[in-house]
Parts: sequence; structure tokens; C-alpha cells
Amino acid sequence: MASITPKSKSGAQVLDGSDIRDLVENEEVFSSFVDHKFQQLDRDCDGNLSVRELQPAVADIGAALGLPAQGSSPDSDHFYTEVLNEFTHGKQEKVSKIEFKEVLSDFLLGMAAGLKRDPIVILRIDGEDLLEFLDSPTFQPDATAIFSQIESTVGSLQDYMTKALEQLTVEHGMPPPSDPWVFNNIVKPTLESCSTHQQEQPISQEMFLEEFSKFLKNIAQHLKEEPAIVAHTENTFDGSSIKKLLSNKFELEKALDTTWKDMPKDREGKASKVYLRVALDGMSPAAGLPPYGALEQMDKVVNEVFKMVNAEDSSVVAQDEFKKIMMEILGSIVLQLEGNPISISSNSVVHEPLSSPSVLLPPMSSSSQPSQSE
Repeated sequence: MASITPKSKSGAQVLDGSDIRDLVENEEVFSSFVDHKFQQLDRDCDGNLSVRELQPAVADIGAALGLPAQGSSPDSDHFYTEVLNEFTHGKQEKVSKIEFKEVLSDFLLGMAAGLKRDPIVILRIDGEDLLEFLDSPTFQPDATAIFSQIESTVGSLQDYMTKALEQLTVEHGMPPPSDPWVFNNIVKPTLESCSTHQQEQPISQEMFLEEFSKFLKNIAQHLKEEPAIVAHTENTFDGSSIKKLLSNKFELEKALDTTWKDMPKDREGKASKVYLRVALDGMSPAAGLPPYGALEQMDKVVNEVFKMVNAEDSSVVAQDEFKKIMMEILGSIVLQLEGNPISISSNSVVHEPLSSPSVLLPPMSSSSQPSQSE
């Protein structure tokens, strides 16, 4: 899919993390922000946050990174545990406001860095782009191709319209039809007004093209009356971000040292290899990788690499060996991604402004279209 830019879509707004960086770097404003969030979380008003009181903040961070809700995916649940451990340092039962502020600052700056690398485009979809698609020379060949894909799988005209709509994207001016708000407010009323051909004979291509055109005009009218706000992001994981990190000795050592420092260790100062996945998650922002559990295709790559480098046993390693293994893991991931880059496009309908990090960010999983090049 081609990249969507503000020039190609009306009313687009780009979230590149600059607002979040400005917030964190303004000490007075950020302190006020932390005071507000801390007060919201501190239910018993004792001036500290318990593990239970921290849970909503941990859930918000996971959602902002596009992870499934805690408890719904074993692969990503460990990430929530690690986020909580960041706040509590793995042992404290209570977290002070100062500690909360420090950790929240780190997460928000990490989020800002991710948005700078992969901005989110906020699209206001009001039917205009859909009408442009209808009037364009590409409508008939595109609609014909859609008809050829679905004609053997559905029967009624409403079935045809529903299946055809699933083939359209925000580039055509269509918000994700699977989103509950879009379906109930835009798709469902249009389907109800659709001609009810309980045909005795199959729908012809000519009939489909005529009815699909009418159907999309009605969709456009509904969108004009109730525009949909969609958060759109595109990303391709091809290993280039990892290669950049590996070539920068200073940044690489910094990331490795920080990750090693946070790993649980035994009395001899060694860490178990069972924590290497957690360590990779710790380096993910610097390496331009999604958290483990957030993207199935990437999880498969990581799993394969861990088997290749024999990083799944429970032996312990010292710091030097840890660094060697992590660089081997990162290098192997680069080789995998260079041969088969992973591209993902996500669209999420949102119902509130996203310019303020007080709501963090919406999960990018409402309508995703991942693909892996062969």
C-alpha cells in the first residue's frame, strides 16, 4: 500500500511525537501532568501507588503500544509484568510520585521516539475521497476485480456489498467497516436501504457495478453526515533500524548496558538466558522493533532466531557473554528481515483528540492489514 500523507487526504493531522517530547521537556507542565495522573491513580490518597493502583497506567502503556489487553495473550503478558517491574523495580510494594514521574518520563520519551520514526496520520474521512474514487478511472477496473473475487462465495446483493466493502481501505476513503462504530452508524443503515434482490439467478457483473456504485454513494452521504476519525499508521520492518544501531558503537553499548542493568541476576552477578526475550524487548525501541506479542509475523522471526542461536536454555551468562548473544540475536534478525521484510498497515477509529498524551495513544489493532513480502 502506498504511504498516506496529509497532502493525499483531506483534513489529515500527523502525530510525530513532538507534542509528547514538548510535554516531558517542559518541567512545569510535565510536573502538573504527573500530579494529575498520580492523583487519578492514588485511590487511597496515601501519597504512594500500590501495585493495584498502578495497573490502569500499565494497561494504558500496553494499549498505547498496540498490545492485546492483559490476560488475553500469553505472549504479551510478560511485557505488562516488565512495565510494572519498571515502576516497582521488581520489589517495591509502593511507588512514590518521584519514581512514578521518572518511569513515566522514560516511557513517554520512548513513545515519542517511536512516533518520530513511525508517525501516525489522523484522517477525517467524510465521504469526499470515496466520491473521488467513484468518479476516478480506476473505479470500474477495481470494482470488476472485487466482483471476480467474491462472486462464487456469496448470494444476496447485501452479501455482495458487505464483502466488496471489506476490500476497500482508507486510501479509497473508507474507514474500517469492521469497527463497531463504523458498522452501526455507516454500514448497517446503508445495507438496510440496499435493494433486496433475493435473486433467482446469480448477480451479473453489470448489476454488481451499478449497485456497488449506488451503495458507495450512500456510504459517502452517511460519512458526510457523520465523519469518521481514523488513526492510520504504516511500518516496514526490514532490519535497517537494527543495522543502524549495530553500526553505532556508542548507542549499542549504551542500550546493552542499560538492558543488562535491568536484568535479574544471581549472587554471582550472572543472568539466566530465560530473560533474553525480556532483554530484547528492552532494546526494541533502540532497534526499531515492536514489543514481543504485538506482531505475529515478527514473533515468528524472533522465535526462529532464538532457536538458531541456542538462546532458549536456562543457563546463566555474564555481562560479556550476554552482550555477545544479544548482538548475535540482533544480527540474525537483520538477516531474516532483509530476506523477508514485514510490512503492516493499521487503521483504528478514534473518538477523542489524540494531541494530548494524557490519553496516551489508541491501540493500532482495530483494523490491521499485515503482509510479508515473499
